[in-house]
Amino acid sequence: MKKSYFSQLFIILLFITLLASCGKNEKVSSLPFPDENNPWRQIRKDRIEKLLPIAMQRSNVDSWIVICRENNNDPLAFHIGGENSGGTAAFLYFLKGDNVKSIAVSPEGEADALAETNVADTVIKIERGYNIWEKVKDILEFENPNKIAINSSQYSIADGLSYTQKNELVLGLGKKLSEKFVSSTDLVNEWLSVKLPAEIEIMKKAAEITSNLQYEAYKTVVPGVTKDSDVAKYLKKRMAELGVKDGWAADQNPNVNSGPDRGHSHATEKVIMPGDVIQTDFGIKVFDIWVTDIQRFAYVLKPGETDAPDEIQKYWKNSIKGHRKVLASMKPGITGWEVDKTQRDWMNEVGSLPVMWGTGHPIGYWAHDAGPALSGAARSDKPIGNSARLLRPGQTFAYDGFFKWRTENDTTKTISVEEMAVVTETGAEYMTAPQEELILIKGN
Repeated sequence: MKKSYFSQLFIILLFITLLASCGKNEKVSSLPFPDENNPWRQIRKDRIEKLLPIAMQRSNVDSWIVICRENNNDPLAFHIGGENSGGTAAFLYFLKGDNVKSIAVSPEGEADALAETNVADTVIKIERGYNIWEKVKDILEFENPNKIAINSSQYSIADGLSYTQKNELVLGLGKKLSEKFVSSTDLVNEWLSVKLPAEIEIMKKAAEITSNLQYEAYKTVVPGVTKDSDVAKYLKKRMAELGVKDGWAADQNPNVNSGPDRGHSHATEKVIMPGDVIQTDFGIKVFDIWVTDIQRFAYVLKPGETDAPDEIQKYWKNSIKGHRKVLASMKPGITGWEVDKTQRDWMNEVGSLPVMWGTGHPIGYWAHDAGPALSGAARSDKPIGNSARLLRPGQTFAYDGFFKWRTENDTTKTISVEEMAVVTETGAEYMTAPQEELILIKGN
């Protein structure tokens, strides 16, 4: 435990130092996340030891089995050490009071390397071609759990067990054990949604870089010349220089839009013109693990203007005020639905058109990660589904402050300034400095 503590302390101090060297709007000039400093293996082990027992207790299960395999692997393979599985491998977890006991059953071709990662307490090596279900059945019968969580779910992250694998599992374990199966939906949400302090520090630095790169990109805009796609290309170039990857589908990251609302989209060939409100929705992936999702907005000044028109400033302020209200509402123990309702009430008060999007979503290993959905209040008068999940300390979110209006051309435009926030013991805080003012772009 001492080694784990000092490992995390070193990681935190390292990233605090890096953060201090990269102020707001400064050009990022060095590789911020070198591969040789990737702390994932230690963090992964710590997550299993520290967070998985809590998640199992909260979801009321005392065992969990994850099946890994080659090519079409479980979405959670990387989180448990099964990413290099060739033949079928099984990872079993048993709740023992406030601790978890982990056992991996692996074909001999990968077993030695798996044991060296130290991600499981015990690695049992089996001959290739051996019926793995016999060994898994022996372990489960010895441990005799009350409930066995399996990755079969309507929730994609917890739905890694294929139809064929599930049939083999039921057949191999027999009726008595199979009757103990429950979906891992709640377990996966509880476990993945909470991030360790070392992970939060990494995400904070990544969020700051994501924001700074957008400020950089807006400085390249020449009204009447620069296209939305040119801004996107600039950000792609900077990502390559910094050694980071796309936070979501590469074709839609970043989404730069100086025209009417397009939703999730790619940047088009539209030329940026005076009077445009520009939206950039952008995310990066660092260490090939953690992702960000941040939006920054700019206004292109018309000839003679020194600031955005009063109407645009009003829309902007409404959006920012809604964003701050949402942050103030976020605290442990409330539902995602309640957070979303704070936004909806404010939008109704200031006359915003409705938007189809929820206020926010968990962020971390995916752009839309596991955990409570900050949504639902526009569709239901009570929390349902993921909007009924409770906020907990250590959960991280990307969320918007909305204001939508109808333009002169009978289209719509939405300011949806998006920030990242982390839930604390007493409330929530931003993960990087939020955008306070519209970025103003001058003409020639």
